[in-house]
Amino acid sequence: MSAFSRVVSGMTVLAAVVAAPGLAAAQAERSVYASVLDKGGAPVTALTARDFIVREDGVEREVLRAARADEPLQIAVLVDTSQAVERHIPDLRRALTTFFREMAGEHELALIGFGERPAVLVQYTRDLARLEAGVGLLFARRGSGAYALDAIVDASRALGGREGARHAIVVITTEGPEFSERYHQQVLDELGSRAMLHSFILSRRGGFLDEGRRQREITLEEGASATGGRREHLLTSMALEDRLHGLAVELKNQYRVDYARPAALIPPEKIDVDVRRPGVTVRAPRAVPAVRTGS
Repeated sequence: MSAFSRVVSGMTVLAAVVAAPGLAAAQAERSVYASVLDKGGAPVTALTARDFIVREDGVEREVLRAARADEPLQIAVLVDTSQAVERHIPDLRRALTTFFREMAGEHELALIGFGERPAVLVQYTRDLARLEAGVGLLFARRGSGAYALDAIVDASRALGGREGARHAIVVITTEGPEFSERYHQQVLDELGSRAMLHSFILSRRGGFLDEGRRQREITLEEGASATGGRREHLLTSMALEDRLHGLAVELKNQYRVDYARPAALIPPEKIDVDVRRPGVTVRAPRAVPAVRTGS
């Protein structure tokens, strides 16, 4: 056989190997969690894999399964306990008690205050009684300022060391002074894809933002967008109970969407999740989740 014939023969064998169905490139299976809400903010249920579209760096992937997520959540609830929150404490206690009653038992929650340095009031637990007792420990610290960004970093690191796939950070703060000496990108890098970041800001709207407040505002806005969370300004703390109830309903009705991608490719940087249904809002992380090998 001539050298040319051997080359052609080798190319033919290689083409056959690549084309053979049983010898296709290995697939990595990934999972992403997504919320789908209608125009009124209510969860859209009964969607299937056919309804979802998943793209990585603009390339559409095969959606294998889509069903209601049943993995327990681990939720870090970060609450401003600085002087700026003093007049809101009764509303905060009422709203958190309702939220904990909706989420405890099935999910693990921790309660952290961040007036002065972040302090854990209740470690992760499913015990409603412990969480309600922690709510009773919420007081505004006279003469203190908030350390929201430090609290997000601490919570991100703690969640990164915990087992489980579904993590969330809920931040409740005011527009008062922010004393964390952190640049927003540093906080976002710590957050990464470890947890969904949801924030509720008790706001008067308008006014001057000093550097600390500006870094906090950028972090909460970009963090929500990157992780599939929400960021809401509340003109009154009395609205917090209703907003936290809406968050509880959303989290309980998230979808887990499993999809496949070639394992040998350079890891993508961005994921986009959408559905084939008009008039709905999809909340999902934009950072690609960790690989989970498929069978």
